[in-house]
Amino acid sequence: METITAGQYLLVYNAFSFTFAAMAAGTLFFWFGRSQVGHAYKTALTITGLVTAIAAYHYFRIFESWSEAYALTDGVIKSSGVAFNDAYRYVDWLLTVPLLLIELVLVMRLSQKETVSKATSLGFAAALMIILGYPGEIATDNATRALWGTLSTIPFLYVVWQLFKGLGSAIERQPENARGLIKQARLLTFASWGFYPIVYMIPFTSLAGGTVATGVQIGYTIADLVAKVGVGILVYMIAVRKSAAEYGEPGKPLVTVAAE
Repeated sequence: METITAGQYLLVYNAFSFTFAAMAAGTLFFWFGRSQVGHAYKTALTITGLVTAIAAYHYFRIFESWSEAYALTDGVIKSSGVAFNDAYRYVDWLLTVPLLLIELVLVMRLSQKETVSKATSLGFAAALMIILGYPGEIATDNATRALWGTLSTIPFLYVVWQLFKGLGSAIERQPENARGLIKQARLLTFASWGFYPIVYMIPFTSLAGGTVATGVQIGYTIADLVAKVGVGILVYMIAVRKSAAEYGEPGKPLVTVAAE
């Protein structure tokens, strides 16, 4: 662990605190929001809330680990001797990243066969991406980091291809009032996921010391907020609009009265 300034320490400290609160609030919002959508979309919102619940727990642990990793010594923030635990992030991502794709598939309400196929392939690719990225994250040299980062890019590119090619025709079959939001959710997912590799590459820049540690932690935190809370809100809005089109009154099946 590098020596960092008090300002850098507090910036990351407050970012973790804010993100824990945002994830916890998002969980309550998404789960209570299930009452506003038709029964076909309740599972999607349950998973959306599960994503933020898992993230809230891990951000609490990340917050604690950051607090333990540094100590104030002679007016300077220095390593306490307890290593910051990067594994918390990757355990979180291993659980939540596949679920992020599954919630998007579920809210589209495809056929059962297509839903199972897309959810399985995308979920597996997302998990593989995280598993391959972890050895590079904890590597002490940039060559190893680059190797595992490159390998992690392969399933990432597959996910991107599926988002834009594999789901393209399915999106065009969605109700008109929700189609634009689904495209926005797809783009926001791509944009937030594309930000992770950029943050991953910070150690390859001319930055050094505590600036690298601060940049990586703040970068990953911003990407998490967008990918989990931001996309989650779009999924909620999609579910509400599709429910209005398919069920009428929120949360209740549309009853059709036969003409006499």
